[in-house]
Amino acid sequence: MASSLKILYLALFLSLFGFSLATSRLTESTQPMTFQYHKGPLLNGKIQINLIWYGQFKPAQRSILSNFITSLSSSQVEAQPSVATWWDSIAKYHHLANPKTKTTPLSLSLGKQVIDEAYSLGKSLTNKHLIDLASKGGQQVNSINIVLTASDVAVDGFCRSRCGTHGSSYISKNTSKKFYIWVGNSESLCPGQCAWPFHQPIYGPQSPPLVAPNNDVGLDGMIINLASLLAGTVTNPFGNGYYQGPKEAPLEAASACSGVYGKGAYPGYAGNLLVDSTTGASYNANGINKRKYLLPALYDPTTSSCSTLV
Repeated sequence: MASSLKILYLALFLSLFGFSLATSRLTESTQPMTFQYHKGPLLNGKIQINLIWYGQFKPAQRSILSNFITSLSSSQVEAQPSVATWWDSIAKYHHLANPKTKTTPLSLSLGKQVIDEAYSLGKSLTNKHLIDLASKGGQQVNSINIVLTASDVAVDGFCRSRCGTHGSSYISKNTSKKFYIWVGNSESLCPGQCAWPFHQPIYGPQSPPLVAPNNDVGLDGMIINLASLLAGTVTNPFGNGYYQGPKEAPLEAASACSGVYGKGAYPGYAGNLLVDSTTGASYNANGINKRKYLLPALYDPTTSSCSTLV
């Protein structure tokens, strides 16, 4: 079953009006979140990330996102906090799920990249189209195929109810389930829903948008959503891992903390973030090649709260 990312649509709408369970922890509420482990398997070990670029993306845009993937497991970033530090915190989920078993450290690596600039399936895609595109990433064991759609591509539910999706599917007969993620570039269609806080939201408090760390509202918004979906994929790959709420619309490791990016976050305010002295861009994580990114808070199952890098 696929899990749809509503982090900056329904969940953000709720958080902007003060209904987010995630932000309630940051305002010193004593009511714990009902975030549970449902006894299903998690992903671990070495995982290859394959990217399927659908539509027109500039080389610079592909570089921003591929650098982010590489940064997740890179030990070469000296500046802190780092993207890798953010990703390493997910290990807590594995330790709690298997306290007596030594699990292989979770490590991601950038695999193949497929570029489909000719819109081979058109500019209006269904969920089946997404699965078909994901299959172009191959059938490697322990891999996640990520479909990235350009700003002029419409996808069922995009903007109306989701900014991205993760799930698993049988790519062909006699194969095990393969994991996929879809994220859309919302810059032209709905930046107020899927690229906040780099664009004013369509609902709630209208505070000025933040400057995107890579000077690309669409791509920087995609990074936030992709980060959230990657966290959800490894901690709830089959719909019976870690999540809060109904199985059909779960709040997962990152989406349970929607709208929270730094300490002091509250509805309409992303929190206290780092600011680049040259560009004025807001960020909370450093990556390879001196890249900067804004990443969502992750739910910490050991403290029952949202954990931020800054």
